[in-house]
Amino acid sequence: MVPPVEDCLDLLKKFRVPGHIVEHSRKVCEIAACLGRLLNLQGAGLDEAKITAASWLHDIAKLDGLQSGENHSTAGAELLKSLGFPEIAEIVRQHVVLDADTFEGEIGEAVLVHYADKRVKHTAVVSLEERFQDLKERYGTHPAARQWLEDLEKSTKKLEGRIFGRLKISPEILQSLVEGE
Repeated sequence: MVPPVEDCLDLLKKFRVPGHIVEHSRKVCEIAACLGRLLNLQGAGLDEAKITAASWLHDIAKLDGLQSGENHSTAGAELLKSLGFPEIAEIVRQHVVLDADTFEGEIGEAVLVHYADKRVKHTAVVSLEERFQDLKERYGTHPAARQWLEDLEKSTKKLEGRIFGRLKISPEILQSLVEGE
């Protein structure tokens, strides 16, 4: 089952997700949904409702994770699974780090939500370079964390190349695509 947008917004409210995180999720949704539509025009067969719901809900456990130190993608996935949304839970679980088979496979819903999240700094569409610079400043507090973020940046750039190579457009026009919809 895939919750419609209204239900996603109700869940965010029910679980007291702060407004700035909701706005971040809105922007992630705009990007992921836009890319999903463009890929579907090429016959990708993506489930746009799953992309939308997972984008809205990807950070449902973010605040709790920041407060407790718990992995928010895992916590969010467990919460969504318990609410009867296992397919959305699986996408949410992978929004920070994709499973190897998801990364290597076809461009699917989880890939788009993962990538879109990496293009939104707070509520602004930014380049991967700007987003990862921000992440390194906020979370790269020790060498292992910084290395992890550098590796994630490299893998996300590979995904970006695959996505935009298939679309035959430049990632630099993403903001204008989203704003033009």
